[in-house]
Amino acid sequence: MAGVEYDVLEVTLLSLYVSGCATILGSSIGIPLGALIGLKEFGGKGLLKTITYTMYGFPPVISGLLVYYLFSRSGPFGDLGILFTPTAMILAETLLVIPLTTGITITSVTEVDRAVKDTILTLGATPRQSVLTVMREAWVGLVMACMIGFGRAIAEVGAAFMVGGNIDGKTRVLTTAIMLETRRGDFGYALGLGVVLIGVAMGVFLFLRLLQEKEML
Repeated sequence: MAGVEYDVLEVTLLSLYVSGCATILGSSIGIPLGALIGLKEFGGKGLLKTITYTMYGFPPVISGLLVYYLFSRSGPFGDLGILFTPTAMILAETLLVIPLTTGITITSVTEVDRAVKDTILTLGATPRQSVLTVMREAWVGLVMACMIGFGRAIAEVGAAFMVGGNIDGKTRVLTTAIMLETRRGDFGYALGLGVVLIGVAMGVFLFLRLLQEKEML
């Protein structure tokens, strides 16, 4: 029984590590990119926004395939040897997080009251100061972007399995463990892992929601 509990803890911690890193990386790229697209005026902006929103449905299997190709032995970065490691899983999930955080950030900064933006310019703020001020005003939306990005990452199974291999003690996360136990016919254990997955996600979402509400006060 102790062995099972240890395995569940190990798988849960790896799930949090992979999903957390993917969310941080994806948000670090997506939020600045979304702010740039949302606040700057340039040709093709509408098309770029449409592409970004379309990528909300970016198939996880394509993300996994891309990372697999790049880091397989025959791929351009095969010498790095990161395929079937948590690093490869983080990269694959990051590709899924970026479009979400980018798109939600675009919407959030665009919806900031025009009067706020005009006031910032009137006070003589630099472009960098203007962007940072608008992003602070859109903080609630930015936290929401991170929440949705994390939800996409921690629920991912296809890309995680493809580039991680579901290796016991190395790359097995909650979603791939659920898939494995379901295939084995151990539905009770799979259901238990599902409860753990939902509980972990709920805990992270609760923390982020409290952070979001604190900023609203």
